[in-house]
Amino acid sequence: MKQTPIPFWFMRGGSSRGPYFRREDLPQDQAQLSEVLMAVVGAGHDLNIDGVGGGVAVTTKVAMLSRSDEPGVDIDYFFAQVGVTERIVDYKPTCGNILAGVGPAALEMGLLPIQADETRIVIRSVNTGAKVEAVIQTPGGAVNYQGDVAIAGVPGTSAPIALNFMEVVGSSCGALFPTGQPIDLIDGVEVSCMDVAMPVVMARAADLGLTGQETAETLDANTEFFARMEAIRRQAGERMGLGDVSQSVIPKFAVLSAPTSPEATITARYFMPWKTHPSMAVTGAQCIASCAVHPGTVADGLSVKGQGVPLNVVIQHPSGAIDVLMDFSVDAQGFALKSAGLLRTARLIARGEVMVPAGLL
Repeated sequence: MKQTPIPFWFMRGGSSRGPYFRREDLPQDQAQLSEVLMAVVGAGHDLNIDGVGGGVAVTTKVAMLSRSDEPGVDIDYFFAQVGVTERIVDYKPTCGNILAGVGPAALEMGLLPIQADETRIVIRSVNTGAKVEAVIQTPGGAVNYQGDVAIAGVPGTSAPIALNFMEVVGSSCGALFPTGQPIDLIDGVEVSCMDVAMPVVMARAADLGLTGQETAETLDANTEFFARMEAIRRQAGERMGLGDVSQSVIPKFAVLSAPTSPEATITARYFMPWKTHPSMAVTGAQCIASCAVHPGTVADGLSVKGQGVPLNVVIQHPSGAIDVLMDFSVDAQGFALKSAGLLRTARLIARGEVMVPAGLL
């Protein structure tokens, strides 16, 4: 039987990578869409040997783009997290690293015209409703991928892509603290359940028998920790109004510890959630940064809070550090996040057609 070709752009976005599609080239029915995306990635095998996935969660991500009908928004970005060894697709979360490639991909696809030496694109996450402005370098009428910006978890340097996140508080659960309080006690462990760009359950590393300085490989081998973490995460998901999260990648989980560098604000290990992130998720970084600056959370006593606003929050992670520029206020009315800015990079790796079995379309 013949196979069916689908146009795609294969890109690295931040410290993740995957295929980027025009939404119109894929099925509208979600069940059929899931079958197509699993075939593209090769879900269900630890090497994704029959698809373009890379055998880890940061390389089994998919972006689907379309022109937006919403006033003031240029591009709608629909994200899918495809399973590695499991044949599942989760449409609940979004991904800030893959988001870094959305602006360049939209220009490469011809969905938007290049404006000048810099092209500004307002992107809406279909999954969460959050909006972000991306600033892409486009000198000479083409996307520039070469530059001197380095980000942890990616070798070499590339052109900068500035991301300014807006309207991210409560984007999935409807509140900064979906449980109604900054600290909850679950299975004898204090956690802060927060929703800023991504719902994340955060605990002190020491409360889970960790130093917080472990490598991703060391943590992945700690099956006892993962079992305990998953039990807490599932209960937290219920309390956050997300229902049964046993088959969902949200809420994510993070463990926090004091920074080891004088330039850093806090140290974090982030989970996706069944594997340790090799560096840090862009959305997760915003939630962790919010936890670090908010009084009364599990980060109190761990984070080194700077002065002034906007405040650069530096989060140490297994591959280095990520900076989040936080414009916020904390007063009698509570915590208000105006925006969170990050600098990322992206690169077009390949473009062409990816093949799927004919019966799927």
